[in-house]
Amino acid sequence: MLVRAGLASPGVTQLHDLTALEQAAAVRVGEVSPTQLVQHALARIEALDAGLGAFITVTPERALDAAARAEALLRAGGALPPLLGVPTAIKDLNNTAGIRTTFGSAVMADFVPTVDDAVVTKLAAAGTISVGKTSTPEFGFPCYTDNEFAGPARCPWDRSRLAGGSSGGAAVAVAAGMVPFAQGSDGGGSIRIPAGINGLFGVKPSRGRISNAPYGGDVTGLGTNGPLARTVRDAAAMLDAMAGPVLGDPVWAPPLPPGETFLGYADRAPGRLRIGRYLQSPMPGIELEPEVRAAFEDASRLLADLGHDVEDAPPGLLGDDVLPSFERVWALGGTTLPVPPERLAELRPLTRELRDRGLALSAQEAMEALLALRLFSRRFLEATAQYDVLLAPVCTMTPRPLGWFDADGDGAEDFERQKRYAAFTALFNVTGQPAVSIPLYWTDSGLPIGSMLVGRPADEATLFALSAQVEAARPWAHRHPDGWDYAR
Repeated sequence: MLVRAGLASPGVTQLHDLTALEQAAAVRVGEVSPTQLVQHALARIEALDAGLGAFITVTPERALDAAARAEALLRAGGALPPLLGVPTAIKDLNNTAGIRTTFGSAVMADFVPTVDDAVVTKLAAAGTISVGKTSTPEFGFPCYTDNEFAGPARCPWDRSRLAGGSSGGAAVAVAAGMVPFAQGSDGGGSIRIPAGINGLFGVKPSRGRISNAPYGGDVTGLGTNGPLARTVRDAAAMLDAMAGPVLGDPVWAPPLPPGETFLGYADRAPGRLRIGRYLQSPMPGIELEPEVRAAFEDASRLLADLGHDVEDAPPGLLGDDVLPSFERVWALGGTTLPVPPERLAELRPLTRELRDRGLALSAQEAMEALLALRLFSRRFLEATAQYDVLLAPVCTMTPRPLGWFDADGDGAEDFERQKRYAAFTALFNVTGQPAVSIPLYWTDSGLPIGSMLVGRPADEATLFALSAQVEAARPWAHRHPDGWDYAR
């Protein structure tokens, strides 16, 4: 048991029981080595991943080489990176130099980038060690994860259910204890949805908080990288490592004041906040399943019990043009896919559907859709400015069974099912606000249901302070799915 430096709680017996910050602290005091942490993570992946589908590519040699370099830094003394030796994983939607990057598509099965994405570089500079590339659906379009490489990413709490997407592999890797935290990305809910399904804390940062360099010049502004973790403090530490602009970025979120960190805000009381209950969706006719409604009401009561002013947000905040404009903008992402014409038939039905929709748009229609979303964002932010935080559901339903979205092979119907299922998250990609999924509720059958907290623009600080307060009142990190206690 790791107790010499007081790093582990009573009952902790295995390395994966430690949080990322506890692992980093254990490395610093010599209780565990980076090599031991990496070997433990690799052993868990080997033992558990075949039934879960978290990874497309595992990189043991590179990870062990990085662990050896971390140990050399320790021996040299001096200043050390804050997360030295802690295992993590990179989503296979992000470029990694010298490591196969498939974007979840069979068309890209042999692609090996020559450069890292900026977020990969930043995480390595913070001392983390990637053990591989986590599974993502084809080019990140769906809100579930399935591909020809790893099959469906399965929820560890119920392997007959989908783990969500598009950061489903990352969420499974963390929820199953393969790594303590992992990098994901979110263009319409792709961090928050799998976090909610898998009982994790997931953060979609503000637009411009994390650089999408060098290739991520997303003109839509919808997508951003972010952390998935088991605890609020781990996610805050990971965001500290990932945040910051790169020269040439089109949008920069204002930095924290000098000397401040997101981890620091996670250790502060949030004060009394005004919280708006938000149940409006751009998707018409949406109803919450009873257990999702119960989770929403439970979160409302908890926030009120903590002393916050919780009230219903005013109706009529959404216009009729939001959903069609978003659909057009989302489809634009399919127009620049690096797919040769002779291989288009290899794309999945949903990808082909969205690509065809995007290519069918005129330049005028595309620009009008982008403009409509910009104007809507301004109106929405003005209409909700009185609230410090909004509370909303993540999904409308409990985790879906395998094949629920795409079993009939119809890309258009697949997209319609996704819209009904993930009817709340994409709104805040449009506005660019920070948003988190926080795991407060489990169904009687043991399935997690996340609740979404949304902050003011560029105000992740308040979200971390509030989330940490909620976590202290209703802890969740002790909850583990089957397989957690596996010991080799």
